[in-house]
Amino acid sequence: MKRLAAGALAVIAALAAVALCAPRSASSEPARRTPAAPSYELRLGMLTYQYYCQTCHGESGAGDGFNAFNLDPRPRDLSDPAFQKKKSDADLLDAIRRGGAGVGLSPLMPPWGRTLSAREIEQVAAYVRSLKRAG
Repeated sequence: MKRLAAGALAVIAALAAVALCAPRSASSEPARRTPAAPSYELRLGMLTYQYYCQTCHGESGAGDGFNAFNLDPRPRDLSDPAFQKKKSDADLLDAIRRGGAGVGLSPLMPPWGRTLSAREIEQVAAYVRSLKRAG
């Protein structure tokens, strides 16, 4: 876990360095609004998701990760608007903590409650919410 935190700090430091070194344009174009940067908690959730979940659920949460094709049933599409609407935050937290078998779903999803802290589980759940695609 310390390696994950150190990696997160390295990523943030690299992004800050790139932002500080980026050339500024003096064009007469009006300034474009950039989307708000994700919160620190959301970025931590993303890093944890990438480390533990992305292999099966995929980068965008579509259930198309590298290992997804080896699993039956396939991992759930976390970006599906119907799934996002149907599942409460408590449902997501419970599924992450207890795993698929713990909530009556696929036993192939491991429980993360002994690996991740309660705060990390909340961060991952918040990140999963951010994966919702338009629909």
